[in-house]
Amino acid sequence: MIASLVLSFTSYRLAGTPQFIGLDNYVRMFNDPRLAQSLRVTFTFVLVGVPLALTFALCVATQLNKGIRGLALYRSVFYLPSLFAGSVAVGVLWRHIFGANGLVNTVLGWVGLEARSWVGDPSTALATIILLHVWTFGSSMIIFLAGMRQIPEELYEAAALDGASKWKQFLHVTIPMLTPIIFFNLVMGFINAFQNFTPAFVVSGGTGGPLDSTLVFALYLFQQAFGIAGNMGYASALAWLLVAIIGTMTAVNFLTSKKWVHYAD
Repeated sequence: MIASLVLSFTSYRLAGTPQFIGLDNYVRMFNDPRLAQSLRVTFTFVLVGVPLALTFALCVATQLNKGIRGLALYRSVFYLPSLFAGSVAVGVLWRHIFGANGLVNTVLGWVGLEARSWVGDPSTALATIILLHVWTFGSSMIIFLAGMRQIPEELYEAAALDGASKWKQFLHVTIPMLTPIIFFNLVMGFINAFQNFTPAFVVSGGTGGPLDSTLVFALYLFQQAFGIAGNMGYASALAWLLVAIIGTMTAVNFLTSKKWVHYAD
């Protein structure tokens, strides 16, 4: 980390010797249109994908918490995709599913709908990456489920005696008691999503997709460091920008958590 910080103030290509250039790499960021695009893509991915994944995880955990038969099997099935979330194999699978001749278009053809290349269309390419992120909700689901198991049953009994419906019990008992778990999943979800790389790299073939529609920040950093440009100095500066962004978002989450996270006495 110290080496990358030093390199961020240099012009350094892997085949050469670092040359000190001061703050030039950081000044360059303000005039880099592809960096601006990668930030737009990344923030869209994070602000849409993380809440969707957590919402889906909470809904599934709520259903599994009802004591259904075969709980261990369902829990394993839903958790399994999260184990391969960052793998190349899943990225390749996703690319084939949403490709021009993929499974999605095959199903659409059965019902007479027009096929399209979902990963090749700038208007839908990012949505496929977000959908992949939502699909790997298993880790958050397991944590939500564990949290629900710790909520005292007496609270639900008291709410039922007061005439609260199942929906009101969920809103006024389950959600408040789960706010520390929600907060933990939210913070970890933001941190992981900002570092998303493999799915975007594999699905887009390393290019960032059509019109840079899937050019997430980590992918752009990789292109700068190991692509044709090979500018390790600028890539190091980008890495520290990412550290600053993640640190700021985490700090904002902690500051705002005081208003909605409730810890049991």
